[in-house]
Amino acid sequence: MSAQLLLVDDEPGLREAVKDYLQESGFTVQVASNAQEGWELLQQTTPDLVISDIMMPQVDGYQFLKQMRDDPRFQTLPVVFLTAKGMTTDRIQGYQAGVDAYLPKPFDPDELVAIVENLIARRTATHSGELGETPDIADLANQIAQIKALLTQRQGITTTPAPIKIDLTPREQSVLNLVTEGLMNKEIARRLQTSVRNVEKYVSRLFSKTGTNSRTELVRFALEHGLTK
Repeated sequence: MSAQLLLVDDEPGLREAVKDYLQESGFTVQVASNAQEGWELLQQTTPDLVISDIMMPQVDGYQFLKQMRDDPRFQTLPVVFLTAKGMTTDRIQGYQAGVDAYLPKPFDPDELVAIVENLIARRTATHSGELGETPDIADLANQIAQIKALLTQRQGITTTPAPIKIDLTPREQSVLNLVTEGLMNKEIARRLQTSVRNVEKYVSRLFSKTGTNSRTELVRFALEHGLTK
């Protein structure tokens, strides 16, 4: 089954052109001319990815994105901003709001297709558990139980230098510390006043930097190599 996309843009010409190109590339595309229309379509069917303009009447792209991120159903839904606004400050605002990719107009449609394919592939990998964020509640509960068991043994764990040099950003360090406390992404997001999607990105980076594949492995690695503060 082809991936389902939702395209939200108030420019009819561009909206139809992008829709046609995406459909020719093998995607199923629903279109909306504004954010309200897009939100109504989301209530009917959850797509695999949303492409949205920023400059729209009544509700702009940033507000639309916040509406999605505030709803548990759409917190991890990939979103691409397609917009004429290309200033660095605008892009930063989009990333801080939880957008996954930002493509200023005019753009190469092949680049848009590549971005869409990449984001959908990453989401599929995440859902299949390759990044340790499996939706299986029993597995999540098991990981938390294992982490708490590790914490009770913390004093008896001998720390040794990590086999590779690991440089963590301040935000990655904060996320690691909270994961080590046994907190889940929603709790970490609340503690750090950020989105769940951003926390997931930081956890994924921590997996990559430490060569681990689950929260339990990450915590064990951090405790054994003195990475927590």
